[in-house]
Amino acid sequence: MTVGVALNASDAQNQVDASVHLAQEAAAAGLRSVWFGQTFGADSPQLAAIVGRAVPELQVGTSAIPVFGRHPLLVSSQAQTAQAATHGRYHLGLALGTKLVTETGFGLPFERPIARLREFLTVLRQLTETGTADFRGELLTATTPLSARVPGAESGVPLLVAAMGPQALRVSGELADGILPYLAGPRALAEHIMPVLTAAAEAAGRPAPRIVALVPGVVTGDVDAVRAKATENLSFYEQIPSYARVIELSGGRRAADLAVIGDEKTLEAEVRRYRDAGATEVVFTGTEIAGTADRLRTWALLGELAARREPGA
Repeated sequence: MTVGVALNASDAQNQVDASVHLAQEAAAAGLRSVWFGQTFGADSPQLAAIVGRAVPELQVGTSAIPVFGRHPLLVSSQAQTAQAATHGRYHLGLALGTKLVTETGFGLPFERPIARLREFLTVLRQLTETGTADFRGELLTATTPLSARVPGAESGVPLLVAAMGPQALRVSGELADGILPYLAGPRALAEHIMPVLTAAAEAAGRPAPRIVALVPGVVTGDVDAVRAKATENLSFYEQIPSYARVIELSGGRRAADLAVIGDEKTLEAEVRRYRDAGATEVVFTGTEIAGTADRLRTWALLGELAARREPGA
């Protein structure tokens, strides 16, 4: 199992420069991967490509690009270019997105998201594996009169989905390489997510899926103040039905109940719980919430845990 962190330098004077610097610190701490979110700001595949090229010790990933407002031909170009730039260390994460962001930001109706995800993954798999596509679905059309192959990306691109609901999990198990659950605690992972996902992968004859669990957390001595801040920062997710559902299935009432905030033993124990629940990788998010000193303290611990997971360690 690998251990990584999500990087957020959106408040920096130069986000690209700051992201490279943070990635260098992550690699020095012994972390194995860094991940970048996708909003309306920086282009996450491009950012991952830049960082991955500058810091070759790290795997880099996007978590996650919404399928609404984008076309698989364009996402394939981005992902394959990032894969070539990093010599095979890029991982593409996709998401359904939310009704609020889709309809407000893109002016698109948030309709039939599962069907769109299925068609998007079908086309993207063709493009990243063969450099061609010939698909005419109900929601998407993608044909390639010219090659869509990017030299240097012949190994393909791992496709992951931020899936947590039963329908999205079934599509992901059938067509993707794994999932990127967020705010899904060990209970929800073991009892509600893993069974659906693995059954779908087995039925489709696919390998065991990767489970990249994204977990908000930080090592800090100021637990009460940091938890209060996390409660405020994460409250947005409580308004989204898919997150509200998985928070409840995890045994939580608020999103911040899934945040891991405490000393080194607290975080280490929680990583072990996620591993025992089926996570193949754990990525901590929001590690900057308590300031630089606590972020570095958190990364030092996670780097130690990553080293212990290496073969023979």
